[in-house]
Amino acid sequence: MFFASDNAGPALPQVMRRMAEANTGYAMPYGADPVMEEVRQQIRDIFEVPEAAVYLVATGTAANVLALACYCQPWQTMFCSRIAHIQEDECNAPEFYTGGAKLCLVDTPDKMTPGGLRTRIKAEGVRGVHGPERGAVSITQVTERGSVYTLDELQALTSVAKGFDLPVHLDGARFANALAALGCSAAEMTWKAGVDVVSFGGTKNGCLGVEAVIFFDPEKAWEFELRRKRGAHLFSKHRFLSAQMAGYLQDNAWLKAAGNANANAARLTAGLRAAGAIFEHEPQANMIFARFARRVHQRLHDAGAVYYIWSGTLAGDDPDELLTARLVCDWSMTPEQIDLFLSHFE
Repeated sequence: MFFASDNAGPALPQVMRRMAEANTGYAMPYGADPVMEEVRQQIRDIFEVPEAAVYLVATGTAANVLALACYCQPWQTMFCSRIAHIQEDECNAPEFYTGGAKLCLVDTPDKMTPGGLRTRIKAEGVRGVHGPERGAVSITQVTERGSVYTLDELQALTSVAKGFDLPVHLDGARFANALAALGCSAAEMTWKAGVDVVSFGGTKNGCLGVEAVIFFDPEKAWEFELRRKRGAHLFSKHRFLSAQMAGYLQDNAWLKAAGNANANAARLTAGLRAAGAIFEHEPQANMIFARFARRVHQRLHDAGAVYYIWSGTLAGDDPDELLTARLVCDWSMTPEQIDLFLSHFE
């Protein structure tokens, strides 16, 4: 009953097989291995952009901040949700890798709105030399509260950014989960919606540790290569990043895994709803924020369930006080594990 994070799940069998295959003989380092060329072509095909610049790094933070650094000068500011991963969970890495560009936060409990983004952008870049200039906009898909932007919502946000001539970055740590939820193409959710660069996640969805950075206009390619090397994120034995991504993409394993994770979350959501849980955000992918009684939390923890209590404390005098749980499903979870978790609500 492990619902703490999709980071904690096992790797996909296809990923492990390709890793084992890569661990024979010799291959050129630093991304010059033949598997990387295979990966590059596959990603270009998936996103329908023959000239896209495609690079691999080992962490989501590196993918996000190195991409953003290519679009944001030190005297500029990056616009994102108050709960964006680059704000809440990356230890000022965006500021560090951009050389000091600040984050400007759009105040929202979950998804950014076009009006909120527009208001925040308008408030910056108006003080001349005394204030930051406007920089890139970063959108998280899936959001950190488990919501998925529709294509229309993405288009509305990118339209605001383009109205100010600002580039758009998509943090796609759970990119596949969003795509599976929307049932659209990768192109429709990115460059066709106005996105300039995407962090295409693999780690949370069945890889050991690999993320792709995709520039739909290769103009920034060389700058990214320099920033990746200077930032100590260019792997020498790069073939092991390439092999992971190759296994991830093989036979649409990435989409199937995300579909499994989303289906697991849907099963869990249905059970929680039937048990009377209250949802802080309507679950749309593989992450759930649900409120239920402390006594149920205590029973679950005593039984060995692992998840984060997002608000409130497990210890307390009132057994009926509602505490919020963050529950994340990964691709490998079984219906039996979910049903065992739900059995403790009875």
